[in-house]
Amino acid sequence: MKFFVDTADVDDIRDLASTGLVDGVTTNPSLIAKSGRNFLEVIPEICELVDGPVSAEVAATDHETMLAEGRKLAGLAPNVAVKVPLTIDGLKTCKALADAGTKVNVTLCFSPGQAILAAKAGAAYISPFVGRLDDISSDGMGLIDEICTIYANYADFETEVLVASIRSPNHVIEAAKIGADVCTLPPGVLRQLVGHPLTDAGLAAFLADWAETGQKILDS
Repeated sequence: MKFFVDTADVDDIRDLASTGLVDGVTTNPSLIAKSGRNFLEVIPEICELVDGPVSAEVAATDHETMLAEGRKLAGLAPNVAVKVPLTIDGLKTCKALADAGTKVNVTLCFSPGQAILAAKAGAAYISPFVGRLDDISSDGMGLIDEICTIYANYADFETEVLVASIRSPNHVIEAAKIGADVCTLPPGVLRQLVGHPLTDAGLAAFLADWAETGQKILDS
């Protein structure tokens, strides 16, 4: 499974990328607004920090303007993946950009039918929002299971399932069990995956025992 980090915070991306665990980045208008940065400046900066795709979302809602914006975003860096919403105009834009060789992330997916349409339009990624479905007492991970099952039935569907709106490490584990291709995680959730109380307790015990030996590995 690939891990994308879901943020526009350059410092967070730099820190997490240094672990070797980050395969890409996803952003959206809300994350850009939260960062307080200029969109067209921060996307190229992020693209320099990771080798994988960096999703940058169009702001328009009509096909012609979406396409123009998508082409501009794709020109910012070679690893930009243009993000479009799952609407008729978004799917038209996806098809046009994909045919021109641009990776497209189709976002705001909430049903298996929508995921089928995105795959047929040539999307590189489909982004089902599990957390938002859970918020309305629907089954977010059930949707991931359905999409993965459907995509596996068709060899010509090359779209990767990118699990979005992740709220906890459990979402990541469940997505991995199902076989989703990518999880895009808030930085806090990625860091949560590292922690376990038994790890902390074991390390504390090891350090206490080591201190009693009075030894050092490196000379001071």
